[in-house]
Amino acid sequence: MSDLHSYEPRLGHGLAHDPLNLIVAPRPIGWISSLAADGTRNLAPYSFFNLFNYRPPIIGFSSLRWKDSVANIAETREFVWNLASRSLAEAVNATSAEVPDRIDEFELAGLEAAASSLVAPPRVAASPVAFECRVSAIHRLTDAAGDELDAWLVLGEAVMVHIRRDLVASGTYDTVAGDPILRGGGRPTTSPSARTRGSGWRAPARRATGARPRHPAVLR
Repeated sequence: MSDLHSYEPRLGHGLAHDPLNLIVAPRPIGWISSLAADGTRNLAPYSFFNLFNYRPPIIGFSSLRWKDSVANIAETREFVWNLASRSLAEAVNATSAEVPDRIDEFELAGLEAAASSLVAPPRVAASPVAFECRVSAIHRLTDAAGDELDAWLVLGEAVMVHIRRDLVASGTYDTVAGDPILRGGGRPTTSPSARTRGSGWRAPARRATGARPRHPAVLR
């Protein structure tokens, strides 16, 4: 008997739970603030998030389905990433709730907004780190056969970075002191060694009511 559990994803994984999220873990949370064309504020967490380049700094997140965040960013070409720290876990959780379109998640979660310096979408005032971003690309994902998926990768250049001063010591950012929430698979999991305790954070939910924003076939 082989000591490997091997499978073709297209045929199913053969386990009680899909292992991919557990294998590629832990992951930082993309807590993304954006503005609709009419000025409505939006704030939502994404677990498919990461850093992709140093200079210029490029960050990105992937949205499963064309959600308000992607629709807003496609229109305005700007967004802000806010560090989801442990002290803000309940607020992060609140912003993943199912709510009607055009609901202001800042108000829903009781969060104070702070004006950004170079982009229109606001920052989460209580977040210890924020990246103000301008879109560099939005890609609709495809499978290996070239068939389009209802999944969208948003990449943005961080044009302004805000870091709370107490998180910088001797010229170095203290990752542990930032106390980030990290996303594993299934139930939220965190590393005790990194002082990132379980948050109860849930994956972003689909909007409950209202028309789904229309999306173009391709965005470049």
